[in-house]
Amino acid sequence: MHFPKYIVIIVLLLSAVNFKVQGQTVADSIFTLEEFLGYVKQYHPVVKQAHLIASEGEAKLLKARGAFDPKIEVDYGKKEFTGTEYYDKLNAAFKIPTWYGIEFKANYENNEGYYLNPEAKVPEDGLYSAGVSMSLAKGFLANQRMTTLKQAKLYRDISLNKQSLAVNEVLYNAVEAYFSWLKYYQEYQVYASFQENARERLSNVVVSFEAGDKPAVDTLEASINLKNRELDVEKSRINYVKSQLELSNYLWLENNTPVELDYSLVPDENSLFIADQVLNSSLLEVNEELLVNHPKILAINLEKEQLVLEKRLNTNNLLPKIDAQYNFLTSDYERINSLTVHNYKAGLNISMPLFLRKERGDLKLTKLKLQDVEFSLSATKVSLLNKINAVQQEIDSYENQSAIAQNLVNDYKQLVAFEQERFELGEGSLFLINYREAKLIETELKRIDINNKVLSTKAKFAQILNTLE
Repeated sequence: MHFPKYIVIIVLLLSAVNFKVQGQTVADSIFTLEEFLGYVKQYHPVVKQAHLIASEGEAKLLKARGAFDPKIEVDYGKKEFTGTEYYDKLNAAFKIPTWYGIEFKANYENNEGYYLNPEAKVPEDGLYSAGVSMSLAKGFLANQRMTTLKQAKLYRDISLNKQSLAVNEVLYNAVEAYFSWLKYYQEYQVYASFQENARERLSNVVVSFEAGDKPAVDTLEASINLKNRELDVEKSRINYVKSQLELSNYLWLENNTPVELDYSLVPDENSLFIADQVLNSSLLEVNEELLVNHPKILAINLEKEQLVLEKRLNTNNLLPKIDAQYNFLTSDYERINSLTVHNYKAGLNISMPLFLRKERGDLKLTKLKLQDVEFSLSATKVSLLNKINAVQQEIDSYENQSAIAQNLVNDYKQLVAFEQERFELGEGSLFLINYREAKLIETELKRIDINNKVLSTKAKFAQILNTLE
């Protein structure tokens, strides 16, 4: 008769100590989803890494603009042998490339020597020239330099969209980790709460047993129930701790310093009601206009524009190469009027492959790439629209399930309270109370799981819409 009583007292003492440890988090600080996302956006290394994508685009644009940089060229050569100066030649030029295959050029030439080629002879003070060279067919309306610059500008915009998608993906994973942390925290709180109920019930049963109102078997059943609750609490505590560590993967400070989540911090249980505001998403009408500014669609459209430029260049390459140049010549650069049409140097270069197989092959490949991009664009639009539609329906369904689960929880709470009242009046049984309470716990956990699915689908919706950044 007394043996169960000692067991009960020991269990009660252990439970009280355990509950005190658990209860330390009750009044702890709340770490909201908005605060958490603020840290991730500002300090997470992968978010910082994503910004390098945009920097790469800027670097490629700078490189492409370099094709239009003015150039200074100096060509100097001298040969002297057995006391004879064969030649001493200097050719300095300043070139300014422009957009439509036109290049402006200023040149200074000074040559002398015993064996100098007659056509290289110039006045004593040298020969100055100013002129222009240009492509009249291939390379005029479209050339490699022009196309590369235009494509680099588009690539910069593509990189910005890719950066947005990369950051959005990191934030989505972070939000999922937060919602998982919230779920396990709420489960832990449920188990801890019912552990306290079991502890109090055991205490009351012991008192009633000592007063002769309850049989000894009730103390044993209450003790078994408490042990089960303690086991549930320990299991949920491990899940909760693991979720905290998962969340810590997204917590960083300056200088790439990782931070472990303080165990005194708890998630915001009001996240269900503020998720739409924090995630910058809400249920929208599903239509194609919704996707006009989506980074995935924008990136594909920009890639398409790049291929259109490539196609234009390859089409232009089918033309013959006709390069012409004209230079005014003078020996007195200080007198502008000395530049006349009577003193000039002109040239014309014409060439064209007979079969144009390379050029025609390049054009065909570009057309195939354009078709591929068109298919990709259509498929991406349909995929995004279907995903949005599916997630919206999921959210509606889970919200309905959440309301039903909440009603079930309220009903089971009334049943447990009713059975508890009957038991205290000596009409019910402890077994029935424990059974009703087990069903209540099961329903509470279902409600938490459904609410987690509501939050998770809302996060998925925000990810699809790319509103997390």
